[in-house]
Amino acid sequence: MASAGAFLLTLGTSLAAAQQPQTVRVRGAIETVDNATMTVKGRDGTTVAVKLTPNLRIRSLEKKSLADVTRGSFVGITAMPQPDGTEKALEIHIFPEAMRGTGEGHRPWDLMPKSTMTNANVESVVVGLGERVLTLKYKDGEKTFSVPANVDVVMFVPGTVADLKPGERVFVAAKKLADGTLEPLFITVGRNGVNPPM
Repeated sequence: MASAGAFLLTLGTSLAAAQQPQTVRVRGAIETVDNATMTVKGRDGTTVAVKLTPNLRIRSLEKKSLADVTRGSFVGITAMPQPDGTEKALEIHIFPEAMRGTGEGHRPWDLMPKSTMTNANVESVVVGLGERVLTLKYKDGEKTFSVPANVDVVMFVPGTVADLKPGERVFVAAKKLADGTLEPLFITVGRNGVNPPM
């Protein structure tokens, strides 16, 4: 009976997991916006509908430079693993102090095959010829990044629904609902020619 009970518990857990909304990421350009829905043409050419919920979290971006990435900053770095065990930064996102700790840790990312995302505190900055070396420390470990001089650096700033305009580039993290529409966890939208590099 114990094994049967364990099987039923496992089955119930599996079914509950299967019913959980799938989390997806959409990168693309806004096509249309109304009071309830935004449509986005993704980088794969497909168009998806995103629900604009009352408590929607919207953030925009400001252009920054490597000089703004200092020891003690909390940042996100999208990167590619290198043969020597380090990571090469593709882009850097600076979090304002109010967002410190957001998504802390190191994980696979889907910007491109094998890319990673690390959200962590900048432990050290070493300036060399042509590039910098950053060490990021998070609760489960640390990573070292080589940073090319031309890397994109942006900072998250508060956004509003008014920033969601046709033609603007967006990055949407959302739950995919049963009807195929997306319920956003947050939307990052471009502003003044600064586009989400994520």
